[in-house]
Formats: sequence, structure tokens, C-alpha cells
Amino acid sequence: MPLRSPICTIEGHVDHGKTSILDQIRGTSVAKAEAGAITQAIGASIIPLETIQSVSGELLKTLNMDITVPGLLFIDTPGHAAFTSLRKRGGNLADIAIVVIDINEGIMPQTQEAIEILKTYKTPFVIALNKIDRIKGWKESEEFLMQKINSQEPQVQKLIEEKLYEIVGVLHELGFEAERFDRVDDYTKQIALVPTSAETGAGIPELLMVMTGLAQRYLESRLECDKSAPAKGIILEVKEEKGLGKSLDVIIHDGCLNINDTIVIGALGEPIVTKVKSLFQPQPLSEMRDKKAKFSSVKEVTAATGVKISAKDIETAIAGMPVHSVKGEKNIEHAKEQVKKEVEEVLIETESEGVIVKADTLGSLEAVDNLLKEKEIPIKRATIGNISKKDISEAESMYESNPFLAAVLGFNVSVNSAVQPIVKASRAKVITRDIIYKLIEDFEEWQEEEKKKQEKRKLEALARPCRLKMMGKGYIFRQNNPAVFGVEVLEGTLKTGINLMKQDGSRLEPVKSIQAEQESVEKAGKKEQVAISVPGITIGRQLGEEETLLSDIPEQDFRKLKEVKEHLSQEEKNLLKEIAEIKRKENPVWGI
Repeated sequence: MPLRSPICTIEGHVDHGKTSILDQIRGTSVAKAEAGAITQAIGASIIPLETIQSVSGELLKTLNMDITVPGLLFIDTPGHAAFTSLRKRGGNLADIAIVVIDINEGIMPQTQEAIEILKTYKTPFVIALNKIDRIKGWKESEEFLMQKINSQEPQVQKLIEEKLYEIVGVLHELGFEAERFDRVDDYTKQIALVPTSAETGAGIPELLMVMTGLAQRYLESRLECDKSAPAKGIILEVKEEKGLGKSLDVIIHDGCLNINDTIVIGALGEPIVTKVKSLFQPQPLSEMRDKKAKFSSVKEVTAATGVKISAKDIETAIAGMPVHSVKGEKNIEHAKEQVKKEVEEVLIETESEGVIVKADTLGSLEAVDNLLKEKEIPIKRATIGNISKKDISEAESMYESNPFLAAVLGFNVSVNSAVQPIVKASRAKVITRDIIYKLIEDFEEWQEEEKKKQEKRKLEALARPCRLKMMGKGYIFRQNNPAVFGVEVLEGTLKTGINLMKQDGSRLEPVKSIQAEQESVEKAGKKEQVAISVPGITIGRQLGEEETLLSDIPEQDFRKLKEVKEHLSQEEKNLLKEIAEIKRKENPVWGI
């Protein structure tokens, strides 16, 4: 069975050169081969084997093998995390990936996210260590990469090695063994690092060589494709086209698709069944991202390629969903079942309690789900689209039973302007991010903050330790019914309602009220001098005129205070210890 082109994605951190690398691959290829050798497909660039052979020249001979893949198909929709949002049954749509890392900056959060997700989907990848030309002292030449590196000054070679092995070290921490491509012993065990420059083209022939060799050697069985079979594909984007209406940009990864074919499209409900009205591909060398790009109508396309499909009844289609063509009406039901199975494979298992998750595509939703499961964060509901009023109210309904799950997590989505006032008034937390790890980190940080707030609220309800000094004869304003006298707070916080005791453990009634400068207050802190009223005592009988008093902490409150002791000052902890010692003279197991 013939092989199709491997589907490749380019991933990495913003500004590390993903688009520039692809532009360099295309530009170098066009410069070294016949005009039109690169075919622009919707959302993809098809680079045939002849072009790769022309670019990589003698390098390919070092592989000592017959190249049978017809070329490489690069998915190149800008900003589209294709490996997360494009899935087919049994795995990731991308067969292989390039992860671009700025050799001078190293591995950044988005790089790590890309690597972790590729690892989850078991997608082989090569690392392009880009911007090698920015290394201080680098001199450009017309040779192949290894000759270029070996002809650099010794200090430049040393700097390249240092930067390379810093990245190797970080990859090791992430669970990967890596090595410069020419030193790799076993491509199944080590990640190949290819130094490159998107600016000068250095390392681009080597990168293409490694990609082609890897795909050829390890992906042959996966790349077998019956080009006469019904088509299978994945929606890359759903667009509104002027004069065309809704259209689908689709990557076809198997079979052949023709005009008038019946297609079955996955949906969150019942699959969509419709007919292909027309198929479009950009004209040769046309840049499909250019609004002025010219498209040609075609009668059929075969895998692997990208194509724009015009069809009726596709209003509810969403990115990431599978598309199957059907030969004969009797096969429609079977195709619907197959498509349903593919959708079910990535539908999210939910629980009665958990966070609300929103994402831009089905694949993105799955990527968030995978990482939340790793963190053992339950999901109550997971859907596609921007954050709505319903999401906020559903998250808020969690607040009473579990306030730490009262959150909406949005990946690559926004909050509609009409919903913003509801967000501000809600007890639910809304977090949106375009990096999944940051989304989850922000959620975990919010949970920690919320736990501290909850514990502080609990603390407010508990009796707090304090030590008071009676201010003497001139500050006794009433001797009894109730006794009113001046005190200075020596340690801790004095609050109304707190029970007091003498240093020998003798109990007094609770503090009825506190006055500061003839104003009633609820509490008084350290060094404050206030008047307090205490019923049930007579000064001169139960209480002297200059005694030191402590708060009489209830045993239940003492136990709760121990649970949240990280929120107490060292002074309060010492006071609690002193109070416990006094109490344990009467009851040795008090507070234990």
C-alpha cells in the first residue's frame, strides 16, 4: 500500500521562530527546486520528496535507505495548537512535530506545554535550536551545518555546547534523553536537537533530513494510505467566507474526497450528514493566510492534504471534529457510528462536583482535561465556546458545598461583555489563559488564596488568645453590675464576648463591651488602652485592682486554633501554650 506524506506540526514558545522556520523551509525549498514545487493547501504546506532531496542534497545519502514517503505536509495555521486541537481515532493527527526553542533563551512555559502534550499523545518530535546566528561571534558560511559549527572560533563552539547542554539538562528533568542530531545513537530513545537559523537557513537541510528519516524509519505502518478509499479528515477551522457562507478548512489524512460526496461530520449532538458542494485549494505559491489569496476549484483531493469544503447545514460544525466521506447511502449509518465513536473518545468524563471548563476546540478541551486529571482536579462540565452566564451560575452553585471548586477555567476563550458584570458580582472565580499550564497554575494559586481566606474567616469566629493588664485604681469606673475598668492589651487581640480568666485559672464572665475614647468597638489590639465591662464580678472581691488577665479559650476553639496555627503570630502561639498549661493543671488532657 502506498505511503502518504507524514503530517507535521511546528510548536514552541512565542517569538522563538516557529513561523520563520516554516517560511525558511518553504523559501529554501522554492529557491532550490522548480517553481511551484511547494503546494499550498488549506492550513498546510506540502513539500514533495524531490524538493527535500534538492534542499538536503548529499545529507540524505547518509541515511543509507530508500526514501518512500512522498514528502512532508506541514500544518501551518498561525497560532493553532494543532497537536492539541486536531485528533483522529487512536491518537494525534500530527505524525511528527518540530519543537522550536530559541537556543539563547532555552525552554519556556509554552515550550514545556508543547513537549508535555506531545509526550501524552506519544508523538515523536525533533527540536530545532533556533537563532544560532545570534550567538555572539557566530560567522555564517555556505557549508552544511556541522562544517559551519566546526569552522567557528573555539569560544563560539564552546558557547554553543554550553547552551545546547543547558537545554539537554532541562529536557532530562522533563523525562527525555536528548542529544545533538549527529550524536544520536538511537532515535527511539533520544530526542534529536538540530541547531538552526530561520534567518540564514543554517541547519534547515539537516532538519528536513532528520524529519524525513524519522518518519520513514519509524512511521511507515502509520503512513499506509488507501487513496481510493473514502476520505477521513479533521476540521482545522470553521470560517465565514464572503460569497461562500460557512466553509470548513479540513486536513484529509486518509483516502480521497470528491465533489458531491456525502460527508458525515462529528458534532456534540447527532453527526451532521451533508454533501460536498465544492472543494477549493490555493493556487501554487499563493499564501493562503493572505486575504487576497486566489483559490482554485478542484474536483477531488487525496491524502494527505488540506482543503476548503463548501457544504450545506454546517452551521453547528466546530474545529477538531472528524469528517468522513461515504460511498453509497447504505453506508451512512455505519459512518455515523464511526464518527460518534471518534467524538466519544475525546468527550470528557464529568463528576457531580468540580470546576467548569471551557475551551475553543474539542482537542483543546481534551488537553485541559488530561492535565486536570493529572492534578486530580474534578470537572463538573466541559464544553466548547466562550464563557456564558450559565457557566458562572453553575460554578457559583458549587460554592456552598465546595468553595474551592467554584471556578470556571477557560482555555483560548473569552468572557462575553454582557457576562462581565455577572462575573464581578459572583462568588465564582473565572480564570482564562492561552497556556494550559498557566491556567492550572493560576487555579491552584487561587485555591491556596481561597483556603487562606476561608481559614481567616474561621479564625475570626474563634476566641483569640490575649493578655490584659488592669490599669489600677484611677481607671475603675464601676465596681460591679457590671464592673467597668480600664485595661491595656499586652499581647494578642481582645474581642467582645471573650471569656476572661485570672492567671491561676479562675474563670470570669465574658467581656460585655469595649470602649475606646468613649466609642464602642468590637476589638482592641496590642498596646491599646480601653475600658471594658464585665458582669458577675466585684472589683476588690473576685478581682484585684491591678491584676493580669488572660482570655479563657474554650477547648473546642483551642483545637481549631491549632489547625490554623500558621495564621497565628508567634506571640499568640506562646499565649496559647501558656493558657493550655494553666488549663491542664485542672484537666491534664485539656485541648489534646
